Formats: sequence, structure tokens, C-alpha cells
Amino acid sequence: MSPRALLSVYDKAGIVDLARGLVDLGWEIVSSGGTASLLAGEGVPVTEVAQVTGAPEMLGGRVKTLHPAIHGGILADRSNPDHVADLEGRGIAPIDLVVGNLYPFTSDPGIELIDIGGPTMVRAAAKNHAHVGIVVDPGDYVPVLDELRADGSLSDTTRHRLARAAFAHTAAYDAAIVRWFDTLTPDGAAEGAAGPLPPTLHFALERTGTLRYGENPHQEGARYRESGQVGWWDEAVVHGGKAMSYLNLFDTEAAWRLVHCLGDEPTAVVMKHANPCGAAIDIDIAAAYAAAHACDTVSAFGGIVAVNRPVTLAMAESMTEVFTEVVVAPAYEPDALAKLRQKQNLRILEAPAPSWPALEVRSIDGGLLVQTTDVLALDPSGGLDRTGWRVVTERAPTDAEWADLEFAWRVAARVTSNTIVLVRDRRAVGIGAGQQNRRDAGRLAAEKAAGRAVGGACASDAFFPFRDGLDAAIDAGVTAVIQPGGAMRDDEVIAAANEAGMAMVLTGERHFRH
Repeated sequence: MSPRALLSVYDKAGIVDLARGLVDLGWEIVSSGGTASLLAGEGVPVTEVAQVTGAPEMLGGRVKTLHPAIHGGILADRSNPDHVADLEGRGIAPIDLVVGNLYPFTSDPGIELIDIGGPTMVRAAAKNHAHVGIVVDPGDYVPVLDELRADGSLSDTTRHRLARAAFAHTAAYDAAIVRWFDTLTPDGAAEGAAGPLPPTLHFALERTGTLRYGENPHQEGARYRESGQVGWWDEAVVHGGKAMSYLNLFDTEAAWRLVHCLGDEPTAVVMKHANPCGAAIDIDIAAAYAAAHACDTVSAFGGIVAVNRPVTLAMAESMTEVFTEVVVAPAYEPDALAKLRQKQNLRILEAPAPSWPALEVRSIDGGLLVQTTDVLALDPSGGLDRTGWRVVTERAPTDAEWADLEFAWRVAARVTSNTIVLVRDRRAVGIGAGQQNRRDAGRLAAEKAAGRAVGGACASDAFFPFRDGLDAAIDAGVTAVIQPGGAMRDDEVIAAANEAGMAMVLTGERHFRH
């Protein structure tokens, strides 16, 4: 008896060549619907599923392969005499290879793109992989044909690999359907009935490649993406430099997000260990980079640079004087790119703007911590939404102070807590990050500012629990402060600001980041 292959695919790329190759090897092809029509039209001998089952398709194609003549042939354990007898008694021929992929549910989610027969076939073949090959990825067509030509059959190792891929394929498919259901109300309207944190979460991730190493050289690292989704990393163009490590990706992600949080004017960020050590807005991107680098030139060594404008030759010439791990920008002028490529180890990325995930996820023992993503509220013009902000001091901020306060608030929301950010002329001049108490964060920021914060602004990601938390900002010459408020001693902190002639704004919203 000739071996039989059941071919039923939505993505028909390469299926004709696969079918011809199987026929040349003496295989019988069974197929249904559009796949059968395509093969017949290309002159490939094919038997319709309806001829095998004796039952024509019904319910508009919802039922085609759901029949014992198909699933008995797929699921029979050839080493079990009872199974073999069942097949013989019912006149069912075994199926040795199943090739199937599913309706593209994520392309246009809806009831009619929920595949039933396809996943059932795929799972049946994968369950019985000791005897049946299952192929869901067109990229496997050539290797499978090559192995069949060379050896006459698929090895246990290959069938096992293909079965794993098949279950991953159906798992990703089901996960996409669950996520779609979470967006619906019972009447089918897209209202997000399950809320931002549904009762179950189903992630389907695919590895895009391994990294040089993890956080440390003895750790392994890789990047994964959601199945069926793409992010800016998938569209980024790498113009030069060595392979990326885990921390390179982590820090570059943080830098790229921050530079897109700071407004539409020419902006540069220098990132180190996922915290900015510099951020600035200026008249052009070279000036913005120079100002961002000047915030903390010591920490900028070995950092990540992100800018929201094409890199110019003037900026590139400044950058080549500093050891930098990665630069990411929307574009590069040709002479700037040539200049940067002279630094052989510098990773040069050209990328589209990032998007924001709906959820943030971290591992804990036995599960995950999940929260909605912390984003700054914006008004229709793209500025910060000041709804709920209150000036609580005797003096209100000047226009220049408002500009610095907003810039400082944007930066502080992306710095590890506890943090104090000092800004002058929309340039960060001192950043105290990740301290266990706010007073030390303020002292660190003031020390780094080294006199450059006079007349500038201070942002605190959470309230000042004591008035001494404000002392460093006062000593640094800051004239305006922005903070959430809500401490028991708010009155004391406000009084300290009034004594110093400062303006203080309470936002009513904190931005812790751990």
C-alpha cells in the first residue's frame, strides 16, 4: 500500500512543490477544499476527502475532515493489533503524513476564522507522532522531502520535533482566540469585558534568536516575541556592530521608550543600567546629544544613546569621542553612518517608534506578577494632562519653570525608584536613581548637578515623607518642584517650599518603578 499524506492548508505557499515531491516518491495525496482545487489545477493527482469519507462537505465547510475515515487513519497506533484490526474492519487506510496550518485568526478575528477541523487534525497527528509526521510550517517542507528522499521515512527525532512544533502552533492559535474573547462583551461588541487583568492569561511566544549571553556571561539569553505579532525590534535595521547581549536589548528598550516619552522636539537620552544618566531637548539633535551627555559624563561611559531625529555628522563626531555600546535613531545621514561605522563594536540601530504593551510581567516563584503598564496621561496635543495637578505654594511656576517641571516629571516616571530628577532648561542635570530613601536620592542628584540646577526644577516620583527630602533641592538652587503629594507631612513640605520661595505642584499620581 502506498503511503498517504493528508494536505489541508490555509497558507498554500510551497504546498504544490511539496505535493509533487511526495507523488514522485510514490505517495498518495488526500486533500480538501481549496487545497485540493489548487493541487488538481496544477496537475497533481489528488483524492478529495469527500471520496475517502463518503460524506460531502457540509455547513459551509465547517465539517470536512471530521470523520472516522480521516481521524481513524491518523490516530491508529500501528503497533497495537486492535487498532490495526479496527482499521481493516472498517476499510480505513492509514494516513502517514499530515500537512496543515490554520486559518489566520489574528488577521481578522471572528467566529468564522476559528478553525475546528484543522486543529483537530493537527493535534491528532501530533499525538500519534510515533507513527505519523505532522508539518505545520512551510519552512519544513524541503527538509521533510529531503529526509523522505534520503531515508524513505521520517526519523523518530524528526517526528518528535515536528509534533512539538504542531502543539506550539495550536497553542498559539488558541491563545489568540482567548485574547480576542477577552475583548468582547457577551453580545459581541468589542468593549473589553474581561478588563485589563482577565481571570487567565495565555502567552504564546516564539524565540527570534539567542543573545550573546544573559545579564552575566554564565547566563543564557534569548529574545522572544508574541506569536503573530511584531515589535520595533523586528523592524529595526542593524547598520553595524557586534552581536547584542541581554543587557544591550534591555537598556536599549528603556532608552528608546524614554526618548519617545519626552515630546516631539529634538531629544536625546543616554541610558545606563536601564536608568537615564542624561536627557535633553535642544535646537538640534547634535546639541541635544551634547546636553544629555553632559548631565553625567562619568556614567555615560559604556551607555546607550537614543535620539528622536536622524543622526547628523555633527552628532556622530561627538559620539565617536565616547565609548558607547548602542545608538538607536529613526535614521542616519550617510556621512554620519560612515563616521559611526568606524567604531567597529558600536551597535548602530535604525528603528521605528516603539509601542506600549498593555501589561507588564515579572517572574515570581510559581507564577507571574502582572500589572497594567504605567503610562503618563497626555492631553490631545501630546502635552502632559494636568487634570488634577495643583499649585500648592504661595508662588505659581513661571512659564520656564512649567516647561522644566513637565520635562522632569516625564523623566522621573522612567527612572528606578526612589528617584529625584533635577532639570534646567529642559536638560537633566542631576539624576538620583534607585535609592532606598528619598533624601539620599536628592543628595545624589544635587551632587551630580554640581551647581547646574540653579533656577531649575526638581521632580520626585513619589511624595516627600519629610521636609528634609526637599533640602537637597533647595541647596541645589532649584526654584520649582513637582511631586505626587499625599504624605502625612505635606503641610511641612509645602511650608519648606514657601520658605525657600519655591513653586510646588502636586500631581496626585506617583510613578514608582522597580
